[in-house]
Amino acid sequence: MKLLFATGNRGKVSEIKDLLAGSGWEVSTPADSGMQFEVEEDGVTFEANARKKAHVAHAATGGWSLADDSGLEVDALGGMPGVQSARYAGPGAKDEDRYWKLLEELASVPDSERSARFRCVMCLVDPLEQEKVFSGICDGHIIHAPRGSSGFGYDPVFVPDGYEQTFAELGLDVKNRISHRARAMAQVVRWLRDRG
Repeated sequence: MKLLFATGNRGKVSEIKDLLAGSGWEVSTPADSGMQFEVEEDGVTFEANARKKAHVAHAATGGWSLADDSGLEVDALGGMPGVQSARYAGPGAKDEDRYWKLLEELASVPDSERSARFRCVMCLVDPLEQEKVFSGICDGHIIHAPRGSSGFGYDPVFVPDGYEQTFAELGLDVKNRISHRARAMAQVVRWLRDRG
């Protein structure tokens, strides 16, 4: 069965394909299908953005569509960058720009107050346009300087609870078992397999 994953983020695509390996579902993206897919993420919650993207993708294809919205919530910053995670350092910014901005804002925050979490919300829309929403959280903390070269986004500055290495140091095998997206995706996979 075919599943359109409504994203242009190659890091997310790689993770999702790994997580769905052997499930019988073939994952494609709008770019794979030659589709122009731009959806303004103007929702105030991860769920609102995920639902919007999934329904736009479904409207374009009529098939199974999956979308996610995810980001980093830092307690010392009142939950920011949150839904603004990808746009945190402004238009055209790179991953490094975003995590260095975050580190600058947390420069005076002590270790005991650097708690954070990655949150992912996924919306799955079936061919009848019925939706199902799934979510996953990975708690951890923000370190003072980036470490590691794996992953993407804020991975070099985030250490998940129970580990001493950042997501960027742990590598995809570990990240794909414990991350916010892995936890949300595990629910999606279970749900799809029950209907396979």
